[in-house]
Amino acid sequence: MKKTLLLCICLLSLIGCGTSKKIITENIELRFLDDYIINKDLIVDGTKVGGLSGLDFYNDNYYLVCDHPGNPRIYKAEIILKQKLIDTILISEVIKLNRASGFLKENTLDLEAIRMDNVSGNIVLTSEGAIAQNQKPSIFYANSEGEFLKNFELPGYFTSTGKQQPRNNGVFEGLTKDLKNEGFWVGMELPLTKDGSKPKLFPTRSPIRITHYSKESGKADDQFVISLENISKIPWMYFAVNGLTELIQYAPHQFLVLERAFSAGHGSYGNTVRIFNVNSENATNSLNYKSLRKEKYIKATKELVFDFKSVKKKLTDGIIDNIEGMTFGPDLPNGNKSLILISDNNFNTLGKQLNQVILMEVIFK
Repeated sequence: MKKTLLLCICLLSLIGCGTSKKIITENIELRFLDDYIINKDLIVDGTKVGGLSGLDFYNDNYYLVCDHPGNPRIYKAEIILKQKLIDTILISEVIKLNRASGFLKENTLDLEAIRMDNVSGNIVLTSEGAIAQNQKPSIFYANSEGEFLKNFELPGYFTSTGKQQPRNNGVFEGLTKDLKNEGFWVGMELPLTKDGSKPKLFPTRSPIRITHYSKESGKADDQFVISLENISKIPWMYFAVNGLTELIQYAPHQFLVLERAFSAGHGSYGNTVRIFNVNSENATNSLNYKSLRKEKYIKATKELVFDFKSVKKKLTDGIIDNIEGMTFGPDLPNGNKSLILISDNNFNTLGKQLNQVILMEVIFK
């Protein structure tokens, strides 16, 4: 009994250390404004709206990607703001991917992120594949009708059958355009198996790769590494995870990175969601490193800029949900940029979850 009590005290101590990180706002400050819940029973063009794992803002419209493996799709929507509140969300169109033949038929699609190409107007998507079934992840283009156009060539360590295997359901989760419209940065959710361990309750070396892909060559040409935070809540049931779910580049070498942790056994209150500022200026280009365990390198630096537990009482039902998507939206009336986030409700297969849309204000310094 004494050993059990001592273990609990130690775990609580570790958790406290993991969540007491100081908020740093030297470059950028984020303020919560509002949240809005899309009806879990909403049907658009014969499809139930849910599983919303990413979004982007383009030409005054929002594009929301659904990660349903049997029917991956994209929703086109309006998010109408009044002052600093979300007034209405209107989902008007479904873009269904044409999987009759070719690349989209041959590959398992677990879509996790979406960005619109500002130059071509085409859609860029990431898919985690299904590593447990040897189905490779992918990054590819589709047009506005859902037709496949082309895919990016991946380094060998991202393939599902190589020695340096990605973790199942832990691959390409984040996607952002670079500042020059020359390509895209893609973030892993979890470390590759040979790079490091998954995050745990105690601090671990859990490095993930963030890789740049060139639109001209169709290949990876740059990469840096960050470390994930540890799990912040004791999992009362046997499952816990923390990983990158989205990123946005907003200045040279500067990124907003979204991390979402989940600990089972807390019902609808098992998520911990935080946004970090990442500076990659002095980070090593790790693109050619087959295993990070065997290399010496400099990671990008991270600073906590927002922790959603600080606004828990302002959220619907006090729920910090499974937030996976993030995009800059339109300017607010005061001239500051808006930041829109969205949660993946897993179609409520894991209990009560929300199609939660969050509005924030961004203050650049």
